[in-house]
Amino acid sequence: MILPFFVYGTLRPGERNHDLFLRGRTLSEEPGRLRGAVLYEGPGHPYAVEEPGGVVRGELVTALPEAYPGLLAELDRLEEYVPGDPRNLYERVARDVVRTGDGTAVRAWVYVAAPAVTTRLRARGKPVEGGEWRG
Repeated sequence: MILPFFVYGTLRPGERNHDLFLRGRTLSEEPGRLRGAVLYEGPGHPYAVEEPGGVVRGELVTALPEAYPGLLAELDRLEEYVPGDPRNLYERVARDVVRTGDGTAVRAWVYVAAPAVTTRLRARGKPVEGGEWRG
């Protein structure tokens, strides 16, 4: 499935991983909101935890078609995501993200906290006020 990415942490414009992974490889980057998730502080980066009523703010990033396969693989490595691996810190899931500009819902890949991380964060994590993280 070729989908845009919803980024809410170090891949956002102005953050440390944006230029390393996204510069020159995107068709568009536009503000968006992921509903049904709460953002938590993590060591050095945030985690989106799926929870009803929450909103995470970030960017909806559409990759250049020729860059997509390599970018997907690189982002999976960055997030240390391996399909089906119980040691994952993040899971890559397809979710609806709302474009801030026009309110349109777009299906996108989102890296959300894996189950073990979610449990830890809900027990003793610190939610990010307003759902918008800036490093």
